[in-house]
Amino acid sequence: MASKIKRGDNVVVLTGRDRGKQGEVLRVLPKEKRVVVQGVNVAKRHQRPSMQHQGGIEEKEAPVDVSNVALRDPSDGKPTRVGFRFLADGRKVRYAKRSGETIDR
Repeated sequence: MASKIKRGDNVVVLTGRDRGKQGEVLRVLPKEKRVVVQGVNVAKRHQRPSMQHQGGIEEKEAPVDVSNVALRDPSDGKPTRVGFRFLADGRKVRYAKRSGETIDR
């Protein structure tokens, strides 16, 4: 099944402590049905010093369940559901159900 949310999409968090925050999807974890969104669900991790890193407390985004985020509508920026449709040339693209505008190019 095609994924409705992909890396690089702008999404809005619908529930949880970060409700209302917006950000870009950095990673999609399809097997766990989770996404990592920039600036959302930030956790502090204690990092031991190594040859590459200095160490200390680092802030890192933790995965969020995909059901707790919605794609931002390209026309008005509000959360929207995603559907699929076929174009005249036979390509399958995603579209915003709120405005009907295509998301993929």
